[in-house]
Amino acid sequence: MRALWAVLAALVLVEIAYPLVHGGTRAVLTVATVVVGYLLSVGHAWLSRGPRTAAVLILVTTGGGFAVEAAGRATGYPFGDYDYTGSLGPRLLGVPLVIPLAWTWMAWPAWVAAARLTTRPWLRTGVAGLGLAAWDLFLDPQMVGEGHWRWDSPGAALPGVPEIPITNYLGWLVVAWVLAAALTVTAENGSDDRPMYALYLWTYGSSVLAHAVFLGLPASAAWGAAGMGLVAVPLAVTLWRSRS
Repeated sequence: MRALWAVLAALVLVEIAYPLVHGGTRAVLTVATVVVGYLLSVGHAWLSRGPRTAAVLILVTTGGGFAVEAAGRATGYPFGDYDYTGSLGPRLLGVPLVIPLAWTWMAWPAWVAAARLTTRPWLRTGVAGLGLAAWDLFLDPQMVGEGHWRWDSPGAALPGVPEIPITNYLGWLVVAWVLAAALTVTAENGSDDRPMYALYLWTYGSSVLAHAVFLGLPASAAWGAAGMGLVAVPLAVTLWRSRS
């Protein structure tokens, strides 16, 4: 597991550098962040639960993430009428290859965090789906702000975040719940889930700080803090109590 902590440290360093650079360098760091995060999550699944779980994770979240993104881009469902601008590298069926990796990157820590909070399978699926979907309250405003993708006609949106339709977040919630339900075939308990707890809590805290202070996105900082906090805060409290 020591290697996973080293990968997590590399991820943290890349994300710290992100608000300090601009233009094309930010796009490069965006891709690097997702790739490192993907390796971290898949590596943890493999080392803590075995190659079968890692394979299921890739099939469900990477494969499923690509399928839903390709369908969403082509049909407008379930995320709305959106498209990528071409700034995130090679694409397949119009979807940047890095995008499916992002689904896996955050789906796994959300799933592991949910297991810490509840042992009931149906409730774990609900918490994991919420934990993944709430991350998008940070992700989409940041990526739209950087010009990586956009909606043609957003329509009804959250206050302060007019570029992204509310239906997008609802679509994320439905897809996240489906992915979480599919992950129920994986092993429930692992040898050491601390790296994933740290990843989820770091993503939460650093996103709130970055949006509020460095990226000029106070509205998404507030929405993300409230939404992702529904899972991150109870996780932090649970971990603190067990430590005490």
